[in-house]
Amino acid sequence: MSIHTDISADYGIEIKPLDGPVRVMRGEVVLAETTRAKVVYETRLPPQVYVPAEDVKIETGGFTDLKTFCPFKGTARYHDITLGGVVFPNAIWTYARPLPESAAIDGYVGFMPGVADRIDTGGIDLGGPRGGNISGPLVDWLLREAWLCRTPEDFAKALGEKMVDHGIAVSRLSLMIWSLHPLIAGRNYIWRRGADEIETFAPSYELYEHPSFLNSPLRHVSKGLGGVRQIIGPGGDDAFPVITDLRAEGATDYVAMPLPFTDGRTNVLTLASDHPDGFTTANLGMVFECAPVISRYLETFTQRENAQSLLETYVGKRSGARVLGGEIRRGDGDEIDAAIMFCDLRGSTALSEAMPQADYLELLNRFFETTAKMVEQYQGEVLKFIGDAVLAVFPAEKNPETARRNAVDAAREIVRAFEIQTREEEADPISCAIGIAYGRVTYGNVGSRDRLDFTVIGAPANIAARLGDLGKREGQAIVVSSDFAGEGYEVRELGKVKLHNVAEPVLCHVVPVGAP
Repeated sequence: MSIHTDISADYGIEIKPLDGPVRVMRGEVVLAETTRAKVVYETRLPPQVYVPAEDVKIETGGFTDLKTFCPFKGTARYHDITLGGVVFPNAIWTYARPLPESAAIDGYVGFMPGVADRIDTGGIDLGGPRGGNISGPLVDWLLREAWLCRTPEDFAKALGEKMVDHGIAVSRLSLMIWSLHPLIAGRNYIWRRGADEIETFAPSYELYEHPSFLNSPLRHVSKGLGGVRQIIGPGGDDAFPVITDLRAEGATDYVAMPLPFTDGRTNVLTLASDHPDGFTTANLGMVFECAPVISRYLETFTQRENAQSLLETYVGKRSGARVLGGEIRRGDGDEIDAAIMFCDLRGSTALSEAMPQADYLELLNRFFETTAKMVEQYQGEVLKFIGDAVLAVFPAEKNPETARRNAVDAAREIVRAFEIQTREEEADPISCAIGIAYGRVTYGNVGSRDRLDFTVIGAPANIAARLGDLGKREGQAIVVSSDFAGEGYEVRELGKVKLHNVAEPVLCHVVPVGAP
């Protein structure tokens, strides 16, 4: 005797009862025995026998931490079982609140492959995996054209449009992709059918504490708590506030699926439909089967964005762009003319000894934050933080006068900012000594064979650091080399000074800070 079922070439799921007694065995141990078993037929999967939970004949533990999501059956929860002193983790599963397509297995359990080595169906042939070759506009695009998308926004827009072309009743699509960025938690790309532009949001890490996120499908899915599917009627008990908002927009169905990346992070794909009947099983089956491919495309985009973010965070925007551009070998670099700034925190040793560690770190971060902000405001770039000092470069390119003026203006603003903070914000006082020199430096990679540093090397960098030391000794905030004299701002000559580790005396000048 055989069970016959008709499933189209689209993704499908069908549940049929098994007549007669069914026993689930492991060796000679009866795991379950029932006359009410059911078999689930799902595209490209082997038939799966489910039995009523009350007909399981062995002790099961409580729910484990594992959860998995199926857009047709819902979120599965798992139990361990123990047989002969051996624990079988996550051996059986159940759908506590199955979705409408699978309501027939409410209160039923399935056994993981390898746990049950025999299922006695009384001679009923369950058949093999049901076929189905998925193709069409969405799959064709993923295989042939999606790689041409240059940005995640382009990909999200094309993905939504191809779903519509494929007959998937999607009105809104979102992709929440977590990032490795010091300020941005991730990026959320939202496509709406008929809209010309993609909405992009880049929330800060405060998102994790915001009520709208704490009670959202994005958190639920990304934390491994399973997927989400909700049929949206005219009213009802909404699992998440966003469902209420979507209902107001005319949505009738909603699903949130995990998009796992190879690094272990779980990103989120959400779909909303405004079709009167919501999504069909074929709709969601198509997306569900394409999800791993969608994840790989998004991971490629994200890896480049993360690489750029990390490089900009640790070596700066200009340097990061050069590394991403292929300058990754020792010795790669250019000789450039630039103003080099060395900004050193005064009295840092005494401060670190006198202040609690947390307070000193807060002060140090404020020093770095203020200095970096002013450097970037005047078209410079922080190359690195060296202990309690900042090394910055202002490339001359075709205008050396502008580079020198930007460096001096940035230095003045840095000193003024610390004076204002101390006077108006009742913050711990910060003062600094800044040295600035100008000249030709090598801007590129130095280091060992497999551990490089992108930096500037040359006499101006050394002189800038020594001018900062001179400023500390002389009680001056900003000391510059003679290259900065006659640039349209007031300087006071200190004369030629012998600097440590500099062969010839350097003609030095003090730049007045001016009133903040």
